[in-house]
Amino acid sequence: MHTTNYHATFIEVADDCPIDHAVEPPAKDEPTIAQLHYELIAERPYALTSDDVVFETHARRAGIADGDQEAARAAFFSKGQPCLRSSPLGKRYGWGIHHDAEGRVALVPRESAEYARLASDDGTAHTRAMRSRRA
Repeated sequence: MHTTNYHATFIEVADDCPIDHAVEPPAKDEPTIAQLHYELIAERPYALTSDDVVFETHARRAGIADGDQEAARAAFFSKGQPCLRSSPLGKRYGWGIHHDAEGRVALVPRESAEYARLASDDGTAHTRAMRSRRA
């Protein structure tokens, strides 16, 4: 089974993120991936893993019933899935994503002191959100 989880890792904002401060993704009639990622992580910081967020986003968009989720999750992770490095939150909306030692995630606004602290923390692994455009 594949996983998207990181442990003790900070996903910094993409190099080509167009904004210098974090913003909530705009609301749309049909929830976007950015909206769902934001809602799931912001409402429960350090409660869900990346796998939980990625699958719950898929389940909500696909309309998978609660009773079918266990089998659907196994099928979903039977092949590789994009991790939160590809989330619009870090690519477009200015949010860093911190994974604690257990792999649970929280959002960190790029303009915050916490973002600066995590970005300079040698005890935490670092990666960046994926660029939206080629360099």
